[in-house]
Amino acid sequence: MTTSAVPTEPLPARRLLLVHAHPDDEVIGTGATMAHYAALGAHVTLVTCTLGEEGEIHVPELAQLGAAHADQLGGYRLVEWHRACAALGVTDHRMLGGPGRYRDSGMMGLPTNEHPRAFWSADLDEAAALLVEIIREVRPQVMITYDENGFYGHPDHIQAHRVAMRAAELAGPDGPEKIYWSAMPLSVMKDGMAAFRESEGNPFAEVEHVEDLPFGTPDEQIAARVDGTDHSAKKTAAMRAHATQIPDNSWLYGIAGDFGGEFMGVEYYTLVKGERGPGSGPFHWEDDLFAGLEIKQ
Repeated sequence: MTTSAVPTEPLPARRLLLVHAHPDDEVIGTGATMAHYAALGAHVTLVTCTLGEEGEIHVPELAQLGAAHADQLGGYRLVEWHRACAALGVTDHRMLGGPGRYRDSGMMGLPTNEHPRAFWSADLDEAAALLVEIIREVRPQVMITYDENGFYGHPDHIQAHRVAMRAAELAGPDGPEKIYWSAMPLSVMKDGMAAFRESEGNPFAEVEHVEDLPFGTPDEQIAARVDGTDHSAKKTAAMRAHATQIPDNSWLYGIAGDFGGEFMGVEYYTLVKGERGPGSGPFHWEDDLFAGLEIKQ
């Protein structure tokens, strides 16, 4: 089931589980959070649900690996994923059911949604049971995944959300005490769009109002802000490990160069299970996902 060594020694007191859809999702949305908690000594477990076989390829000499040709991109992305996790300091990273159990479904409405192994059409309880095994092994106090829309509507992100939430339910008392969904405050989006509008390659350059985008959360609904700016270089290195998906000239690197750790290192979440711990600022955002929990050493 795992593509990294299963822990054999007692785990650290604080344990964080993240459920993502494809290799590279872990970096873009939660890379700073993963690096932050790994550096603090927490046990960070990443579960990725597919190999990302249907992804675009931004390395021309690897174009023949694509699904329409050799269909070997998934195996290559597995290697990129290992390298990215190493850059973040995360050693416990697993493919749900083992590499290749579930296939990248492609974007919503495409024929790839109907592939026999497409994650989008996976039996929910069967996939959740595989995740329950990991939950009962690791006993995470905190879990992170996507919201009901998979943040932006990709079928595999939506399915990862469903599987994670169902697994937490099936795990019963062994399940996480707190569950967070990745989010982006509307205030941050508005400031970012104004600052980034002239950035080369910015895919949102023509968007006039952040409310027109399929993501964005009112500030008062945000529960936590994780400041991993000290680890922004690790996040950038992990992004570079996913070279087939994030080209060297990506607008993300341009923005990172202009705004540095502030852009790369701060990540936000809503809380959907558990009690919010102490926070600060006008909306009392937590700065620690374990806030309010009684952690037994």
